[in-house]
Amino acid sequence: MEASTGQEPVAPTGSDSDRSGTIVLVPPRYGAEVVGGAEAVVGELGRGLADRGWKVEILTTCAKDHYTWANEYLPGVEIDGNLTIRRFPTVIDTPGRHRRHLGDQILKGSPISVTDQLLWINDSLRVPELWHHVLQNAHSYRAVVVAPYMFWTTFAVGQIAPERTILMPCLHDEPTARLEIFGPLFAGSRGVWFLSDPEAELARQLFELPRRNEVVGAGIDVPPSYDPAGFRARHRLEGPFIYYAGRREWGKGWLELVKAFEEFGTTSSAPLTLVTSGVGEPGLPAAVGSRVLDLGFVSDQDRSDAMAAATAYVQPSALESFSRTVLEAWLAETAVVANGASDVVSWHVQRSGAGLVYRTNEELVQALRMIAEEPGQFGGLAAGGRQYVLDNYQWPGVLDRIEQTLRSWTAPS
Repeated sequence: MEASTGQEPVAPTGSDSDRSGTIVLVPPRYGAEVVGGAEAVVGELGRGLADRGWKVEILTTCAKDHYTWANEYLPGVEIDGNLTIRRFPTVIDTPGRHRRHLGDQILKGSPISVTDQLLWINDSLRVPELWHHVLQNAHSYRAVVVAPYMFWTTFAVGQIAPERTILMPCLHDEPTARLEIFGPLFAGSRGVWFLSDPEAELARQLFELPRRNEVVGAGIDVPPSYDPAGFRARHRLEGPFIYYAGRREWGKGWLELVKAFEEFGTTSSAPLTLVTSGVGEPGLPAAVGSRVLDLGFVSDQDRSDAMAAATAYVQPSALESFSRTVLEAWLAETAVVANGASDVVSWHVQRSGAGLVYRTNEELVQALRMIAEEPGQFGGLAAGGRQYVLDNYQWPGVLDRIEQTLRSWTAPS
């Protein structure tokens, strides 16, 4: 299947003088092997700005895994295309008891003092060399872009030079978003970039925002081609299958998806396979193990082929600020079943009409039955999804909006 972008590339606008000064992006992790939506958006944004003539540096950690934060990449400077990458080692020198104890209280919605909130955010990874680097050099940067909001790298670095800081919070409705310690980060930043309208609306409900805030969105790269038949042949897949790509962890709804898939198997004899890729242990019960194909970490092309070959893509996460995998599925002309508890994903589905949302485990099981028993009918839901993505989420238009905010919010340095 050949991919069409649906529009001609947009030429960069503005003069070279408009792009003077260094733009620094600060994600907690960066690299081809890093799985994370926010990290992917920051990386693609950096490459897009650099290709348009901006001087861009990414300041990040040596970590690859967001569970251990172990230093797996070498510290120092490396060049990635037009980007300069500076890596700094993480420091984890406490047992983390305070963070675990306080984290449990936060997730339950129990009120905790600001003192305990600060103890929670600091009793995890810290990256002192990164913090000192920004402290010493912030005056020379045009903008310091930090993302996402809840990591130490954003919390600590984002308040060094707030007059030069642009926050990309990647915010979703969760207990940590209601912690008081994040208020100054939002209110004090030079500006805030949001990925979607529902994310911006949530932020307005929770925080005082600077007057400079805008929904800039994010782009989705259009794969040059898809090979669904080749994917099925490589993995000996026959019949309908659902696909999930990302982190296999409770916060992304993975456990709920596995539970629903197990229940589906006890109530329907129709064949259906669950194919998954990403990071984290699947932790599959024996009852479903034979019907699940775990691919582990895969290349972008393999993920694209899987998206195109799938009967449906399932997004079980309620904690989404953008949900790029849903948009990737629509680009591949595959319908989506998504957790309606996510306002962002529900908003995408409503606007595109390219899938359905569920509110309960029972509704998810019913959707799985429909996919297994009437795959052709379900696949028809995807009709408007690809054009929805092409019309709204291509990088040229996103970069135009981002460049406009950089020129109006920041001054050349």
